[in-house]
Amino acid sequence: MKATPTVHALPLQMDHLSTLAEAMDYAAQGDTGYNFYSGRGTLAEVLPYTVLRDEARALARKLLSLNMPRGARVALVAATEPNFVRFFYACQYAGYVPVPLPAKVNLGGQQEYAAQLKRLLLICQAEAAMAGDDYLPYLLDAADGLALRFAGNMRTFVQLPDADTPLKPQRPDELAYLQYTSGSTRFPRGVMITQAAVLENAKAIISHGVQLRRGDRAVSWLPFYHDMGLVGLLLAPLVGQISVDYLSTRDFAMRPRLWLKLMSENRGTISFGPPFGYDLAARRLRDDEIGNYDLHAWRIAGVGAEMIRKETLEFFAQRLKPAGFDCRAFLPCYGMAECSLAVCFGRLGAGIEVDEVDAERLARDHMAVPLSSGAGENGRSNTFITCGHRLPGYELEIKDEEGQVLDERRCGILHVRGASVMSGYFGNTEATSEVLSPDGWLNTGDVAYQTGAEVVIVGRAKDTIIVNGRNILPQDIEYLAESQPGVRTGDSTAFALPNAQGYDQPVVLLEYREKDRDKRLQLVAALHQLIQQEIGIDCRVELVDKDVLVRTTSGKPSRHATRKVYLRLVQSGQEKSTVVSTVPVESVS
Repeated sequence: MKATPTVHALPLQMDHLSTLAEAMDYAAQGDTGYNFYSGRGTLAEVLPYTVLRDEARALARKLLSLNMPRGARVALVAATEPNFVRFFYACQYAGYVPVPLPAKVNLGGQQEYAAQLKRLLLICQAEAAMAGDDYLPYLLDAADGLALRFAGNMRTFVQLPDADTPLKPQRPDELAYLQYTSGSTRFPRGVMITQAAVLENAKAIISHGVQLRRGDRAVSWLPFYHDMGLVGLLLAPLVGQISVDYLSTRDFAMRPRLWLKLMSENRGTISFGPPFGYDLAARRLRDDEIGNYDLHAWRIAGVGAEMIRKETLEFFAQRLKPAGFDCRAFLPCYGMAECSLAVCFGRLGAGIEVDEVDAERLARDHMAVPLSSGAGENGRSNTFITCGHRLPGYELEIKDEEGQVLDERRCGILHVRGASVMSGYFGNTEATSEVLSPDGWLNTGDVAYQTGAEVVIVGRAKDTIIVNGRNILPQDIEYLAESQPGVRTGDSTAFALPNAQGYDQPVVLLEYREKDRDKRLQLVAALHQLIQQEIGIDCRVELVDKDVLVRTTSGKPSRHATRKVYLRLVQSGQEKSTVVSTVPVESVS
């Protein structure tokens, strides 16, 4: 079996493309495509675009035999496998709307996962649903009792007859897919993205974000149910007519070095991931393995999807420098599912660019006052990674709570407007009106400021902790926690609980594997003191069991969900912590 090649068979022409079906038709004239790799890093299946187009059109005819109305939702468990891709593009040709559903990395807890799938099937009003063999039992459990026209896998689907009606691919103004936001489980919101919106975003990513070159090749372990994995590493490569090598998210989590193996062996030039992915790969790598990789071809190491810490990326770059990794390949970016994907991209070849500001002025006055000496009032500073310039087609504004546009370096909520912004949340006009104005401005919910044309993301507005009128960033507390010996990156979550007076009481939970009681007590005392010294607040510190911290389907820590879990434990008197700091939570609500 031979992987689809790197070289373009066609000149890169995208201006005439207005739908994903048109992009598929055009890419099928070349010799690039998708390659799927096993958990051992061996090539498992090759899917050239020319073959994929024919197979997707054949499946579309079977979809039409179900006699669903145009625009019907087809739910697809989005495992990293060829059949998901086939069904996704079949929907494009048949005039249906694919809905990627999360594919759990850990397949334990069948009842909970099936319940999540059932909620999504109900909310998106799916009329058909498909899954691969691994996820089929969960899907069938979820579909039980629902009036679906079909629920099954490829083996049962291909037994359907072919419709004799002609294919009618979706128009530019029709929906390309529904994207359910990764942080939502109980009340998920389905982002409606039109064909025109996703094509606009894909073209901007290709032309301005990564500036695609002849001979580029992408490698990805990102899940297809996440916007970066779906748009950035599945749809944009098709529009750009380059090949992609896929490793499943589950296999990456178990063997993160396979990512580096594929980048090395296939001369990958483009790959993206959240910071925790880079950290995991670097930490699982043994010293004697580094020489096995050749990463000289890696020109774009995109990083986004969560707050970026320069220490994490510097660690990866230092670790992989002997293998030829160039730190200038790092490309910070910012985006969200509500904007199809990308909003801002850093400068190519510049690596990570930082903005160091006075922490006290930021917390007290919401002003990002730059520092030259490295210390502000009370000797504290915040260091942020700039996310670059907005992509063409977007307008950006930073606004305060009253909706007033703020000047440069004033912190407020980032609002964006452009052709790639969603149409709204499916079946939820109330949620749509909360974030999308009648004139098209999207409230991202992210606290940000601008320095010149550069955008700097500070954090999520809903996560901000307010102590004595100061805005405390939870990631600052988490950074101090994860700087302690024995605490891994991503193993802490900070949030606020109301005290007896109704004010925010900062709390940080840590997964800590050390069992010795004295060492655990020492960690809590040391961290409590460090937070007081560095941030100037009293923070409750708790060491918790492994399953207390909640992560989203994309792997990011979910402060809101973790807070809810912890709150239930506190109210029931069943905290899983072993030791607590001297700062009590007087009451919680």
